[in-house]
Amino acid sequence: MSTQIFYNPRCSKCRQTLKLLEEKGEEAEIVEYLKTPPDRKTLEEVLNLLGLEPRDLMRKKEAEYKENNLGDPALTRDQLIDAMIAHPKLIERPIVIKDGKAAIGRPPERVLEIL
Repeated sequence: MSTQIFYNPRCSKCRQTLKLLEEKGEEAEIVEYLKTPPDRKTLEEVLNLLGLEPRDLMRKKEAEYKENNLGDPALTRDQLIDAMIAHPKLIERPIVIKDGKAAIGRPPERVLEIL
């Protein structure tokens, strides 16, 4: 099965993680999630693989997080996923998926656990 990386070329952790994958001989399918945001099904799968709830996968310091009051505990799981679909910038990065496992590359070496 192929390796996939949710990638933002402007992110140093993404670049470091991709370089690490390449050094390990992994050919990764690069998903520039800001250009092609994941759909609900994909986000649900990623959350399940990571064992996280939506808010745990969000970049809480982004303006969109504050502007949309996403810290409100009354928001449902579906509402938080909808926010990540509408504002993919909120999705933590990089995410690497391989063989039914996923890891967030923060630090980049964390992805070695799933290779």
